[in-house]
Order: sequence, then C-alpha cells, then structure tokens
Amino acid sequence: MNILKTYKIYIAGQFPRTESGRTYVVNDAAGNPIANVCQSSKKDIRNAVQAARKAFGPWSERSAFNRGQILYRIAEMLGGRKAQFIEELIQQGQTIERAQIEIETSIDRIVYYAGWCDKFQQILSSVNPVNSSHFNFSVAEATGVVGVLADEQTGLLGLVSQLMPVIAGGNTVVFIAAEKSPLCAITFAEVLATSDLPAGVVNIVTGFANEMLPTLAEHMDVNALYLSNASNEIVKSTQLSAVDNLKRVVVVNEDWNQEKAQGIAFISSFQEIKTTWHPIEQIGGATSSY
Repeated sequence: MNILKTYKIYIAGQFPRTESGRTYVVNDAAGNPIANVCQSSKKDIRNAVQAARKAFGPWSERSAFNRGQILYRIAEMLGGRKAQFIEELIQQGQTIERAQIEIETSIDRIVYYAGWCDKFQQILSSVNPVNSSHFNFSVAEATGVVGVLADEQTGLLGLVSQLMPVIAGGNTVVFIAAEKSPLCAITFAEVLATSDLPAGVVNIVTGFANEMLPTLAEHMDVNALYLSNASNEIVKSTQLSAVDNLKRVVVVNEDWNQEKAQGIAFISSFQEIKTTWHPIEQIGGATSSY
C-alpha cells in the first residue's frame, strides 16, 4: 500500500492541520498521486495574519546584522537538504538537471539577500537639504505584514525569490503556496522551523488561491500584497479587494532564473520612508543639536 504523505500548513512556528480538515491530492508530472496537501480555509488565513502581526515588532526591531545571520543560516539548512528538494522538484515535473540548478540558485539567492540586510538602509536613507535650522533625515522602515501569492511556474526558486527580500527588510509574511506544486513550500517551512527564524515571521498556507487570496487581500491587518506572474484577472480582483485599507499591491513579472530577478528594488518595494526633522541650536556661532 502506498501511503501518501500529508503536508501540513505552517503558522506561528507550528505545523497544524488546516482548521477546515480538508485536503486535496497533488499529482506528479505523469498524473500519479504523490501527496495529500491541506486545503486551507479563511480561518487559517486569519490565524496566519495574527501570527505575522505578533512577530512583526520583534523581527523589525532586530539588528540588520542579526537578520542577515538568520538568512544565512536558512541557506545553510537548505543546503543540507538538497537531495529532498531535488526529489520533490523532479516529482513536480522538473528534470534532474533543472532541479539541481534550481536548488543551487535558491541557496545563492538566500545568501545574496542575507548580504543586503545590513546594507540596503545606507542606500535607501538620506540626509536632505532644507532651508531652515534643522537636520532632515529620511530612513527606510519595514511596511509590516505582507501577503505573498506564490509564482505558479516554479516550485522553490520563485518562493525564495519572493520571500527573502521581504523578510530581509524586516517584514513578516503570510505566504500562499503554489496550488499545483506546493511540496517545496512546506518542506521549506521545515527548513525555516529548524533555523533561527523566529516563529510567525513566515507563515505558509496551502490550498486554492481563489479561496484564500480574497480573504488575505481584504484583511485590515495586512499592509501589502505581492503577486508574481499572476493573471490579469487575479491582479485586478486583488487590487479591488485591497482598496479598503489602501494596501500596496506589488505585481512582478519576472523569470526568477535570471540574475536581474534579484536586487535592492525587491527590498525597497516593501519599505516605507520616514522623514525626521531635528532642530539645530546656534550657540556662540557654533552649531549644535538637541
């Protein structure tokens, strides 16, 4: 008897079964069943958002250097499980050569964003000229809770490419895994759970996007949404659902295999610029601040 593994969801550092109790079957490239996957409900989305919101303060307040260390540790943990990810990518239709390239590129991309953690602030921030006795500073701050819809065209690389710049910038995430190829997403959650990443920073749910995405888009405690290579219909409906609290909806159409599909722009898309005015006091011809 072939016992199919049931892939659970990942919320607040735990692996619960979906609140609805539903599952669906994922098939391999030949149409054979290879796994049971949780079909998440609206309640699961709300639980994930709650966990992400709770984790946001502590995560965004961590030093940039420490966030970089944690991302680098994720890359190390992923490297230790290459064989498992290659097997799952092959099950979901990749050739062995393509699967090997995807896992290596994914590891490199995590290390890349680990390096950006303590550098992007220097580029995005500035000291601004003003016509008054003030210092004027602009600094980048994390947007908050970001809802991410996985790219359906890639099992692992798209997930890593979307997720890493968002958390590198201090945001927390509710990630809707690819509907047809979700195996790597939950296996990657196992990597996150055994790394140094605090619980709730990344929450991964599986199921049908047309059921979960509207709930995520309408949730008032979600600050931004991130769609990759989504259809025009999904983009339009998501933008309409997001207007109630003026969520930022970022839509990216990229081939994640390309080197240009990484960079500081993917971090800055989920940063807010805060400007601070600091008065200058003139004392005997010298300038001082207070």
